[in-house]
Amino acid sequence: MVYAQPGTLSQPRPRYLIIDVVRGLAIIGVVIYHFVWDLRFLQFTGPDATLDVIWLWLARVLQVTFLSLTGVSLVLAHGAGMRWPAFWKRFSIIAAAALFVSIGTYIAFQEGFVYFGILHAIALFSLMAVPFLRAPLWLVIGVAIIFMSVPFIWQNEMFNARALSWIGFWTAPPYTQDLQPIFPGFGYTLAGIAVMRIILLAGWSERLERLKHTGRTYRGLVLAGRWSLVIYLVHQPIMLSVLVPLANWLQPGQTAIAPVAQTRAEQRAVFYGSCVQFYKSSQGESDDPVADQIRADDYCSCAADIMDENDLLGVTRVEDLTPQQSTIYSAIPVLCQAMAAEPLDLTAGEGDASGEP
Repeated sequence: MVYAQPGTLSQPRPRYLIIDVVRGLAIIGVVIYHFVWDLRFLQFTGPDATLDVIWLWLARVLQVTFLSLTGVSLVLAHGAGMRWPAFWKRFSIIAAAALFVSIGTYIAFQEGFVYFGILHAIALFSLMAVPFLRAPLWLVIGVAIIFMSVPFIWQNEMFNARALSWIGFWTAPPYTQDLQPIFPGFGYTLAGIAVMRIILLAGWSERLERLKHTGRTYRGLVLAGRWSLVIYLVHQPIMLSVLVPLANWLQPGQTAIAPVAQTRAEQRAVFYGSCVQFYKSSQGESDDPVADQIRADDYCSCAADIMDENDLLGVTRVEDLTPQQSTIYSAIPVLCQAMAAEPLDLTAGEGDASGEP
């Protein structure tokens, strides 16, 4: 299949089911992520250092996936020529859904409401991406790299204000339940555009079309991907309508067993043990177990020191961190990499510092 020339409308492209599958997996990931968040928020579960870092990185993967798929979908729908009625219909639906999320989260969280979350970003980025659907490919790639890299090179406190935080250069993230700033977010959308255009230009679209299966699981993921927006909007109200009454009845925050670590020293020991276990499992075993242990000790000693010095050991939920603590918490992997002889590269692939040891 040949990529159509700019400004021409060719026959509708077949729907690539594998893209629906990826979107379906992503929306299932969102449901799982929010379910665990709800359990923590309602105090059904307690803190777990290993789980925290996994969940922080899951959130990042889901963000990149949805924003990249936005670019992929724009190319498939409009790469051969803009279909403006369809574009504005989709934009209006997403913008209305974003407004619904803002209103709902304002009712639930007041000042922590979502004012520029994933749906707001998808709506705005779809508009911003239109000129790049037929711009020179080198320009698309270059601008994508700029958007993805600049916020990790330069920040300024003026962007900590809510009115400017959606741009993305803040030094401390503002209080909100979801924030997907233009930098680096729009870069992921441009990356999706670039990848899909390369696939079409290289004539790989037929291979992409053949990536399908008749199995029940595959068909279920395709269905979830096609209904991902509806699932996104309704899954939290449904889960909370069950969990909140259950929490009011069981009072898990009052009846839960007290944490094992009662003193700072014990808290540090618990954190250190979880960190070492996670580090070694992520690094993989080498031929020198002694060196593996030394690297884990160096890394996690640094992490435990930072957690201790900034009063992070006693925090039971990531959501309870102050903006300053959240910034420190997210930067621990970068700060402690140099302490390990062969540091674990937790930022590989995205250049992002979010996460915990």
